Amino acid sequence: MNKARKGAQWYARGVRGRSTGPAILVGVARTPSADSPYARGTRSYTMSRIRGKDTSIEKTVRSYLFARGFRFRKNDKRYPGHPDIVLPKYRTIVFVNGCFWHMHEGCESFHMPKSNVEFWTAKLTRNRDRDRRQHEQLRQMGWRVIDVWECELRGGAREARLERLAREIAEGTDVDDNARDDENQP
Repeated sequence: MNKARKGAQWYARGVRGRSTGPAILVGVARTPSADSPYARGTRSYTMSRIRGKDTSIEKTVRSYLFARGFRFRKNDKRYPGHPDIVLPKYRTIVFVNGCFWHMHEGCESFHMPKSNVEFWTAKLTRNRDRDRRQHEQLRQMGWRVIDVWECELRGGAREARLERLAREIAEGTDVDDNARDDENQP
């Protein structure tokens, strides 16, 4: 039995075997409609599997930093935005962001969904605005904030980005600050 079908059966049965209504999905995979690529109930199940912390890209960044001797706290709730990585020794906070959920501007990986556009536009814009507010609060508290994007950790660019991140942390520089300084030079 394939994974999608197992997931659909699990979703139809509900938690601890309780029924969530008519068991229309048990044993039968419904065909997707013209307006949705998902069978009924599988979109909700798929979205419930998306995690907010301990994602694969976060684990990649953390293991790289730990192997290089950096010690940190993860998902520290004492700070705005519950940063993915907090390095108190360096007064640095690292956010590892997914390009879709944090609306990475200018990224090939970010595309606004074509269905329910009003909902997704409002949601993703709120996420981006909240990120900006939290970054500003952290800077006012004396922290350096570094964003690592999902697209920067793909393929051959991964090693270069991780090396640059380690250098930024160790040297106490921020790429955004350097770019601003370069622009202001005569």
